[in-house]
Amino acid sequence: MENNKKEIEFSIKGIKTEQFALFEENHLDKGKINLETNLSYGLNTEERDFVISMKFTFEMKKKPFITIQVNCNFEIGIESFNDLIVNEEIVIPSSFIAHMAMITVGTSRGILHAKTEGTIFNKYILPTLNVAQMVPEDAIFDYK
Repeated sequence: MENNKKEIEFSIKGIKTEQFALFEENHLDKGKINLETNLSYGLNTEERDFVISMKFTFEMKKKPFITIQVNCNFEIGIESFNDLIVNEEIVIPSSFIAHMAMITVGTSRGILHAKTEGTIFNKYILPTLNVAQMVPEDAIFDYK
């Protein structure tokens, strides 16, 4: 597809911590840790805003002890946005979504560090993630 070859211009428009919680009662000094990761995204066609939401939950024995959800709002440049319109649809390439998700993961990592600094939870760092695996195909939105 031609869209995948053109660079999409964007800027970060906003960052919001949607959720943050520590559940000390569910934390154990030792034990296997599971990290649940959820990615979602959406598009506001009128504002040309693409929003990525990443939620991370650290668990021990299937009980959460840290939850954080961060939204990053990206504004797509007008020319780039117009290039994404194909037959009354907007096609956002998976590579672009993965790039925005990677920025959101890094942002979430920093927020998690800042919110847990000076606590026993600061040792839990979001690992590197292959977000490309989380976005196997282009996203298609209606545009009329």
